[in-house]
Amino acid sequence: MPMSTVEQPAGPSRREDSIGALVTQASQQLSQLVRDEMRLAQAEMVQKGKRFGIGGGLFGGAGMVAFLALQALVAAGIAALALVLPVWASALIVCGALAAIAAALALAGRKQVAGAAPPVPERAIEGIKADVAEIKEKAHR
Repeated sequence: MPMSTVEQPAGPSRREDSIGALVTQASQQLSQLVRDEMRLAQAEMVQKGKRFGIGGGLFGGAGMVAFLALQALVAAGIAALALVLPVWASALIVCGALAAIAAALALAGRKQVAGAAPPVPERAIEGIKADVAEIKEKAHR
């Protein structure tokens, strides 16, 4: 009994269609993954930028208050030479208070800057590295 042959369509085979669809799907997923990682990197950099800004502002405040403390110290020295104990003693008390405020601002600013360093999107980079490793692993199969 003769075997009947089934005619193949003139276009690409079904297998080629599914490979093409898989490649298209993988390309779309990779594009979406890259976009998502870029959004994460952007959000992380915005957060770190805010921390650097706050830390810088606190350092600026510390510098201004330290300058005022130096002015008060100068005024205390002048008052000590010109007058008796009560005037310069009160000036030294003001100077000490301003110096304590400057120290507190400097410590707060240092903490903010240390929390923002290093200025790279660490989570996004780790995510990209994991994605690349996964893609390499799948490609070698």
